Parts: sequence; C-alpha cells; structure tokens
Amino acid sequence: MWLHPEEVALKNALKLWVTERSNDFFLLQRRRGHGEPSSRITGLLVGALDTVLDSNARVTPFRILLQVPGSQISWVIASGAAMEEVNKHWDWLMHNLLQSLSVFENKEDVASFVRGKVKGLIAEELRGRQAAQEDDPEKFREALLKFELHFGLPSTEKLVTFYSCCCWKGRVPRQGFLYLSINHMAFYSFLLGKEVKFVVPWAEVTRLERVSTGLMTEAIRVHTRQRQRDFSMFLNMDEAFGVIGQLADITLRRLLDSEGLELDRVLQQPAHITKRVLEEQALREYVLALFRLPHSEKLYEVASCAVWTPHARCHTAGSLYTTDSFLCFCSREEGSCVLLIPLSEVLSIEKAESTSSLPNPLIVSLRTKKAFQMIELQDRDELVDSLNSRLRSVQWKLSMFRSRKDGKRSVSAPTPYYTFYYDSSLSDEEEIEEQVLRNTVNSEALMTAFNLNQAGGDASKGAEPMKERLWEDHFTEFGRGVHMFRTQRIQRLAAMGVPDSLRGELWMTYSGASSELEAHQGYYSTLVQKSMGQISLTTDEIERDLHRSLPDHPAFQNPTGIAALRRVLTAYAHRNPKIGYCQSMNILASVLLLYAKEEEAFWLLVAVCERMLPDYFNRRVIGAQVDQSVFEELIQERLPELAENVPDLSTLSSVSLSWFLTLFLSVLPFSSAVCVVDCFFFHGIKAIFQLGLAVLEANAAALSASTDDGQALMILSSFLDQVGIEDASCPPTPPPAAEETPASDADPPTAGRVNITALINESYQKFGDLTVRQIERLRCRHRIQVLQSHEDTIKENALRLVTPDVSISPENLSDIYDLFKMEHFISLYWGDRSLAAAAEAAAWRYTSSFVERQYRLDLPQFKSLYGLLVPWPGAADQHTDTLANRTFTLLDQDRDNLVTFREFASWIDTLYCEDLNEKIRLLYRLHIPPALTESEDDPSLTKSPLVSTNRPLCVNLPPGDGQGGEEEEVKDYQEQLKQMLQDLAREKKDAEKPLPLMNQREFIQLCKTLYSLFHSDPEENDLFQAIATVTSLMLQIGEASHRSRAPGSEAAAAAAAVQQGADGKDVDGSEWTVSYSQIVASLLTEQALVNFFEKPVELAAKISAARENQYQQRAGLLTLQHGGS
Repeated sequence: MWLHPEEVALKNALKLWVTERSNDFFLLQRRRGHGEPSSRITGLLVGALDTVLDSNARVTPFRILLQVPGSQISWVIASGAAMEEVNKHWDWLMHNLLQSLSVFENKEDVASFVRGKVKGLIAEELRGRQAAQEDDPEKFREALLKFELHFGLPSTEKLVTFYSCCCWKGRVPRQGFLYLSINHMAFYSFLLGKEVKFVVPWAEVTRLERVSTGLMTEAIRVHTRQRQRDFSMFLNMDEAFGVIGQLADITLRRLLDSEGLELDRVLQQPAHITKRVLEEQALREYVLALFRLPHSEKLYEVASCAVWTPHARCHTAGSLYTTDSFLCFCSREEGSCVLLIPLSEVLSIEKAESTSSLPNPLIVSLRTKKAFQMIELQDRDELVDSLNSRLRSVQWKLSMFRSRKDGKRSVSAPTPYYTFYYDSSLSDEEEIEEQVLRNTVNSEALMTAFNLNQAGGDASKGAEPMKERLWEDHFTEFGRGVHMFRTQRIQRLAAMGVPDSLRGELWMTYSGASSELEAHQGYYSTLVQKSMGQISLTTDEIERDLHRSLPDHPAFQNPTGIAALRRVLTAYAHRNPKIGYCQSMNILASVLLLYAKEEEAFWLLVAVCERMLPDYFNRRVIGAQVDQSVFEELIQERLPELAENVPDLSTLSSVSLSWFLTLFLSVLPFSSAVCVVDCFFFHGIKAIFQLGLAVLEANAAALSASTDDGQALMILSSFLDQVGIEDASCPPTPPPAAEETPASDADPPTAGRVNITALINESYQKFGDLTVRQIERLRCRHRIQVLQSHEDTIKENALRLVTPDVSISPENLSDIYDLFKMEHFISLYWGDRSLAAAAEAAAWRYTSSFVERQYRLDLPQFKSLYGLLVPWPGAADQHTDTLANRTFTLLDQDRDNLVTFREFASWIDTLYCEDLNEKIRLLYRLHIPPALTESEDDPSLTKSPLVSTNRPLCVNLPPGDGQGGEEEEVKDYQEQLKQMLQDLAREKKDAEKPLPLMNQREFIQLCKTLYSLFHSDPEENDLFQAIATVTSLMLQIGEASHRSRAPGSEAAAAAAAVQQGADGKDVDGSEWTVSYSQIVASLLTEQALVNFFEKPVELAAKISAARENQYQQRAGLLTLQHGGS
C-alpha cells in the first residue's frame, strides 16, 4: 500500500533491510531475516526488535524507498506484505514516473514531485473509506492491514481502534497490539520468533474491571467464562477501558437482548460504528441523562462558555450542549448550576458586540421577556447560524401544529373534552365507570378532591404555607418554569418536601415532561380513545392491579381514581407495547395522579419509564438489575466496613430491589416516600443511590451483626417504618400502612423516629459527590454482567431440558451448546443482514405467559456444525453435503427450516453415545422419505418421528463420556428402572410405527453414503471389501424378495399388505425392497463394519477441534460469499 512519505536515513536502513531491486531514484527492499531460514539469529533478533519498537515491518516486510542521488536521506513511499503486492507499486512507478524524473534539473524537485504524486494516490484511495475519518489515517491503514492479515476475519468485521499494550500471562508480559473491532477483541504479539495471538468475542466477555498489582501499576482485566486476561499500557488507559466497555455493552445488547433493550439506531448498524461514533454516543447518552431529554434528541454542538447567573451576580463557566430542540448548559462542577432552554420558547438568538470584559457574547431571548447572556464562545458565528437554522425549523413546526389544531377546533363540538367528574353519592360503580369515567380525562390532580385524613394532618397543613413561601422566594431569585436556574439550593428545599400545590408543576419541570406535553398536545386524549375498550393480556394484568395501588388512599377507593389510573396505564401500554405493563408501574402512576393532572401524570410516567429509569420496565427488568449491581459496587466503595462484614452483598441488593423499582414508595410511610420522589425528579437515580447508601450506613452496625437474610430484612424494614416527616418534638405518627402490621410492636426497639429531611440531607452530604457521568459508566460495565447472567440462566434451562434425553456428559453437552450458540452469533456477525434478522427473530420463543430465548440454526449454520462434529472421516465431497441436507430435513420436526438445540443434541447423542443399531437406524432414516426425496432441493413436508434414542438397559459409553465412580453406582438401580420404562414406551411406539421398506433407489443411495464414510479411515480397504460383500448380499435378498412378490405368488399379497401398513399407501407388488432388520442383519455379518460403527470416538476432542476451527471455517465461507455477491 502507498504510504505518506516518511524520512529515513539510508545508512541505518541498509542495516535492517536488504535491497532486492534498485535504480537511480527508487529502491525495493526486503526486511532482513524475512524469507530466510527461521533458525538464523538475524531473523529472530530483527523480528523481536520490530515487535518491541512497534515496527510495521513484521506485517509489511517489503517497502519502496524514494532516494535522491548524492543524498543520505530517503523516503518510504510504499510497503507490502508480499512481494507480489509491492511489485505492483514498483511497476506503476516504472511506467508512470521514472521517465518523467529525468527531465528535472534540481534533484530536490524530484523528491517533491514524487511525494506529491504518492499523497494524491493515498487521498484517492482513502476517499469514502473509514481510515479517512480517523485522527491519523496513515496509522489506521497500517493497523487495519495487520488486523486483516493476522486474524483472517471477513472484511465485514470492521476494526474500530487499536492500542499498543502488554498482555500478561502470570508474571510474564508480552508486548503487542490490542485490536478492538465491532464484534471481537484481538491481540497479536511476536517476540523472539514466538507468535501469540487470540480472538475474544465480545459476546463471551462477562466482566470488565481495572486492577492494580505489584508488577502492574494498573491494568484492564477482561473476564470470560473460561479465563481472564490482563492488559496494561502506558498511554490511553482510560480511553481504552471506556471503548472496551462500550463495545462489549453494545454488542451484548445487540446480540443477547435485541428485543428488549433500547439501543440507538446508529449502534444497531455495526458497519457505522467508529471510535468517533462511540465517543459521540457516550457524550450524547451523558447529556440525555443529565438533562433528562427524550431519546430522539440528537446532539449537535458542544462549546465552552460562561452564562450570566443573576443569583450569583457573575458569569458561571461551563459547557453548552445543543440538540434538536434544546439549549443545555452545565457548570464545570456537575450539578452546581444547570440551565435548560427549549427552543420552542426562544424568540431570538443574536450576537452582541464583543468587548474585553464580554468576549463573543450571545443573547438568547425568550417569549416570556427573559434573556440569557453567554460569553467566551469559540466559533460563535457558526454556532449562531446553526442554532438559528434549528430555531426556524422548530418555529415552523409549531406554526403548522397550531394551524392544524385551530382547524380541528373549529369543526369540533363546543363541549370541552377535559372534564372532572366526582360524585361519591352514586353507588353503582360499574355503571359510572362504563358510562362516564372510562373515557373522561381528569383536568385536576386527585389530591385536590381526595385528602388523607390522618393524625398529624394539621401539623403538615401548617407547614405547607411556609414551604410555599420558600419556593416562591426561590422562583423570584432563580426563575420559574423549565428555564429556571437549577442549583444546589434545590436539594435543601426538596429535602424539606415540596408543597402539594407545587408538586405536580415541579415534577413536570424537572423531569422534562412539560416539554414533551407541550410538543404533543392532544396526544394523550387520542391514545385514550384508541386504547380504551381493547382487551388483551396486558389490560387483564392492569385490571388485576388497579385496586392494589395505594389501597389505603381514598382517591383509589373511589371509581374516579381507579378509572384515571386505568386510562393512564392502558394508554401507556398502547404507546409502548414493548414495555406494555409491568408490576410497580401501578404504584408509581397512582402517586403521579395524586399530584398532577391526568395528562401530566401520563407524561411523567413516560419520562420515568423511558428516560429516568431506562430498561427498568422491560420483560426481564434488566435496568433494575443493572442498578442493583451498580449499588453493590457503590457499597464496596463507599461503605467498605459494611462490605467487609457482610461478604455476600447480594442479600442487601435483593432487599433494595423494591427501593429502586418503586422509588421507596413500597417501603416508606407515604408522606416520607413522596419526599423521596421529589428528590428523584430533581436529581434522577442519583438520589435513590444516595439515599440507599445512607440507609445502609445508618444500620451498618446492626447489619454487620445479623446472622441471616431474614434478620437483615427485619432490621431495614423496622428502620424504614420509623422514617417520618415530623419534627423531633412532635409525637410519632403511625403511617397508614403501619395499622396493618400490628406485629411490628414485637420488633426490636429502635432509636426512635427518623426525620426524612435529615436522612436526605445526610445522604447528600456524605454521598452527594456521585455524578451522572459516574453512574452511566458504571451502568455500562454492569449491564455486561447482568446480560451474561441471564444468558447463563437460559443455558442452564436448555441443558436441564435436554439432559434427561441424552447420554452425553454434562461437560460435553455444555460445550456443544456453546458451539451451537456461537454458530448463531457468527451469522449475526457476518451473515446476510436479512437472514441475520430472521435468525434473531427466530431465537425468541413467545408463549401466553412468558418469553424465552431459544437459539435455532438454519441450514447453512447446521451444515457448518455438521462438518465440524460428524464422527466419521468422510471426504468433503458433494455427497457429504447432500447427507448434511438430509440430516437437517430429518431433524427439522416442525418444518420451519430451523433446528433447535434439543433436536441437534439428540442427533449428536445418536452418533456418539448410542449402539450400532441406533446408528444404522439413523442412516436408514436418512435414505427414506422425508429425508430423501425425488428432488433433494424440494424436501417433502411429510411429518417424521423423532430420531430414536432407544438403547439397552446398561449403556457402555465411550471412555471420557461416562461419569463412573462410587457415587454413580448408588443411583444405578433407580436409573436403570427409569431407563427401562422409557425404553419400553419407546419400543411400544416403534412397534406401532415400524420403519418403511427401502426401495432399490434408496438402497443405492445408502450404499453410496456408506462408501463415503470410509474415506481416510485406517481400515479403508477392509471396510470397502466388507461393504461390497454386504451390498452383494442385500441385492440377493432384495431380488429374492422381489421374486417372491411377483404377480401370482401367494406371498405377494402378504408382502403388499405389510408394506401398505408400513407407509400407509399401496405399492406395486413387483417393487424391489429391503427392510431395516435385513440391513442390520447383513451388516452384522461383517466384523469390520461392526468395529467401525462401535468404535468409540472421543467427543471431547472433537468438540475441542470444532471450537478451534469454527471461526476459520465460517469466516472463510462467508468471505467467499461476500466476494461473490
């Protein structure tokens, strides 16, 4: 390949390079030692030097130099991995440049001319390719060439980035390069003649962590199910760790849970993933999480600036982030000052005159007659042009929406859609719901009509005016609405509790739901009209949980509240069928309805489920489990003494699961829990992590002394029951839920009531340094562990279902499952996109009550594994391919062109663990319908029975497959009885459905198959002689049977009747046929054939070889397919 000209000293070059061809201006050189006998010391030393110095000569040992006569300086202009490659460049130089160079009088002009030509060739080659998008295109091109040459993966396996690093094996480091591609992590090293390389699929990575040891200052540890590998590097440690985590997380979400987890559209297309895309995506996810923006928002510009903050009377430095519909500002210290400006409220964006005190100012004016000033903006002109372009687009959309809305309003009925209905005197609840409530949307929060009449209510009502005054003062100083300044003062106000009159407004403001509501006017009412009245499994689940939502609150003891809750949950299920409805959504929606209008409650639910608690409410609650895993790491980091005294933190994480799913609503007294919800809307999931840590710290001593999980649960439950909003001077007021648990009087005495405000303030003081960026990075790493844990569970379930039906050892069966799953993944990596999508869709099995993942293979995938695992040597000829097609047709029980793991394992079990009779039975069935048809390309759709696993009472397994030992002897008797019953049942079934007779055409195909099985076998000659004898014998038997059934013979009618009963159709009495029993009997007459089929084959060794060859075989095949397409 052509290289950007790089100076080299010719004197030094001659020491490590050997000149092969030369003229006055160019030299073609070979790396010293390359192509020479490997035992020569020069080759070993130069190879080691190349690796240690990160030289490219190991991969490209040929190069072309540009030299100027009389100068000691030359320039490298081309390199290649093979002589043929570099010869093409040499020939181009000879034909296109050499003659032109002789006309130059100044030799320095020669060098400039050639360098310019080479740069032009490189620019033409890079146009439209990924390397052109990298920071250093030349280095990336070289790394890409090395990656392709070393690992031989298909061209669709896109390299993302690479790093120079050491891979540690014990205490021994190996210097090399770490290559990160869209599906794999690969390492290559060459040192003193020893080559080390390996490929790790991201789908096999189970955990990532940074470790420190005595020898390594810091390293990246990558865990897989088989082993762990440590990588250390001097530079770019943080960047490499982030990219590895991102790629593993993206790949696992794409491969393991594409049906459930939200993944950005760009990341769903691996061909578009680059290092720059990953960096942009990480920043975008951080901005969306920090400002709680909709996932549809696209991040455009990021600029440093300072915003005038009136409350501080100064400019606050930070970063400006611009998206499709928002201007977002965050101070350098995350959370100290945050500003969010929707473009829908912006009137103008203008540049002001720049001065020494106000450099590059920008004025953003709002429709509310407010304005924000930003200074110190780099590239201000381009930024203003871009912002004004998006502002015009937003204003145009708003004008079109208003015109459509006005048009609909002019033709609609004068009666407003939003009404509020409440009449407690009506007793016929069903009639009310059906006629009025089901389709009537509340225009007020339920709390305005339903109030909790409980002890202590007067005290709480007295505190409301004080809270309202504090918030009004805050609005005066910091602004009100979406574009208010959000500072750390809010956390103190939120800890005191938001007044009921402002709670709905502030929840809408800080969650971002108000902007969504403004942008989707009328959306909720349309959803209600579409969804109400529909009946499905989701609506049935919602109906079951309606009366379980805050049952002690009067709002949900009345049809009005129940109907509003039904509408919100049903409308959301209709909006997002991927989530539908999950438990705990009813509790959350109930609280939202108490303090917000019904439409606002819907958009708050959208904000929580889709932005603030991502992936919490999918079918497997992945998001909640990820946060539980993050919470465990935070406990170890922030509460080390508790982590040391409670080694198994999974107990605490399981107890805290309800804290995250319901935002403490299910474990705290209602009045205290609502304060937690206030903090959640203000600070996101960070508030829940902080409060959880504070609760554990307050009970650390008791938890450390606890002896079991139940005691730990009682300690935390007792503590949380005592958390209230009363002052220390006020008598404790029992919450509504406490009245249902009189047993709490018997609990161990506590230290008294705990004030929720004090607990929240303590959580901010001790754990408030936790940032959104840290949480997002932790989620990325821990999502890998959670997804792999789910994958392990799926594997355990699959093996548990298959194990009783096969005799394969558990270890081998587990390895076969891994090969089976990897074959599915390889198709997703490099296969045709449409076929990959179909395979992924087929991997999910849906039932009325649950959804599970079940890997299946199509015909090309099955044929790949067939060639790797079939025990007979057999030549790789056309007939072997035909036999694989027949086997697939036989195993495909439901005729969906896919084979399940259970069917595949049954086939392997027959080949490796069954006796001779069952192996011959399998071969026999492969040569009769439905496996064998008149046209191999058009298999019959006739149903066929399962591959038989019938076996004798005592099975003699091949060495290595049996379990053996004294423990197994104890279970022999029961297992033999159980096996005997199974065999009797199968024999009875087989007796009812005997195998059909085989005609002459089918028998010839069987003989052809038997001949193909013996190729390359050590006893090949004896086997060929034996099968010839058996074939001759079978032909004689068939001919005798044919003559006995000739027309007019007495045996003809009986034979026809037997065959009619076997295959269900009439046959010509003169047809040549043989039976399965005759074939078995004939084969048993030849000891060589008996030895061949009874010879034990080491399944473990076959699996090990298959694991090593699976990638190369499939990669080569798919490369050929892509090359031909």
